[in-house]
Amino acid sequence: MIQAITETSFIIYVQTEDNRINTSVASTQIRHLVKFTNDLDKSVYYAYGVTETIKDRFTRITINYNITPDIYIGRTKLFPSGYWKYEVYEVSWVGAVTVSSGNAPADEDDVLSPVADTKGVVQGLVTKGKMYLAEKDGTEQVQYTQRQEPSGTNYIYYGQ
Repeated sequence: MIQAITETSFIIYVQTEDNRINTSVASTQIRHLVKFTNDLDKSVYYAYGVTETIKDRFTRITINYNITPDIYIGRTKLFPSGYWKYEVYEVSWVGAVTVSSGNAPADEDDVLSPVADTKGVVQGLVTKGKMYLAEKDGTEQVQYTQRQEPSGTNYIYYGQ
């Protein structure tokens, strides 16, 4: 399980090499696209790492917090705190690796065209798991309001 704090940068260590898909290219031709899905509101965010170091058994990926998210340079604004799912997708290049709009897929289903050696191709899912995102300063709260329905049954609603 990955543990991180809201509004801060974090480093994740994930097992990718044992599940590597495209073994015909060197590790330097591989990057990993991370998909974060919130368990509560089902919001989805994507990010490539600011830095990525592939070792024999794991990959170290740094993700930065930023008020303005940008998946290509590893900026994300994960909110709210709580439990998230993460999925890591392998993206490979035949030519020069350029993680930028038009050269790197924006999600796991993105197919770039026209096909070129300088455009990344999503090879598939290499690992997934859970992440707990803790509050940074303790001011974030989930507010619940109990309302009476006409049938007399009580419901709890999630609100902002």
